[in-house]
Amino acid sequence: MLLRCGPRTLDLAIPRVMGILNVTPDSFSDGGRFVDVARAVEHGLAMAAAGADFIDVGGESTRPGARDVGEAEEIERVVPVIAALTAAVDIPVSIDTSKAGVITAALNAGASMVNDVRALQEPGALEATAASPTAAICLMHMQGAPRTMQHDPRYTDVVAEVGNFLRARMAACEQAGIARERIVVDPGIGFGKRLEHNLALLAALPQLRGLGVPVLIGVSRKSMLGTLLGRGVEQRLAGSLALATASVLGGASILRVHDVGETVDAVRAAAALKAAGFHI
Repeated sequence: MLLRCGPRTLDLAIPRVMGILNVTPDSFSDGGRFVDVARAVEHGLAMAAAGADFIDVGGESTRPGARDVGEAEEIERVVPVIAALTAAVDIPVSIDTSKAGVITAALNAGASMVNDVRALQEPGALEATAASPTAAICLMHMQGAPRTMQHDPRYTDVVAEVGNFLRARMAACEQAGIARERIVVDPGIGFGKRLEHNLALLAALPQLRGLGVPVLIGVSRKSMLGTLLGRGVEQRLAGSLALATASVLGGASILRVHDVGETVDAVRAAAALKAAGFHI
């Protein structure tokens, strides 16, 4: 399966690792660590050296209860980091945003992928992404909004509902001129979902692959691991690696993670096992 991502075409038959770079004061795991541009760029370079295939830069936290950030403030946070990284690394840099103005500014600064938790539903976001002839887009499912999404999420059939939503957003992208070879989908683990919903979606990865585009999974350090294991955020590496391994075996093409080096090793081992004929 191939992904067009800016000037690159990536072969996603080899599972890839996306390093998370939050330039925010309030993200759930690393908030405040990389608000300084120099420190953010240094961390991005370290993730690239550790084997990251993408770097995903975000300027607004989407953790439950997070405050909204204005477009101008978000642009001020992310654009200098994106510009510096795209000049320094030979891997795609992604912008994690839902705002049309941020999408445009980030793509102009050198980003080659848009990672949108709202799946290009905000005003102008679809048009801003479609204006680029080559930028990739990751469409994520979220029930509700970050501020309230975990209050009382409910589904009749979470796998069917998430699949139908992603299928509809893919169709909207294609209608706007975004070729399928530029599209990735993300079921949105932890975004308006209880533990049982998250587990059902991870178990249904082979079905989600049936959408015909690469699937991105983000489980790194998430609260479902706290629920399952009774571990704090900084004690969730083993659980994150276990779910990353299972996701690769289930068919995930991209793993979005905080701990790049460790996940690269886990992904390579899982991919080799899958190539040898192991399947679930």
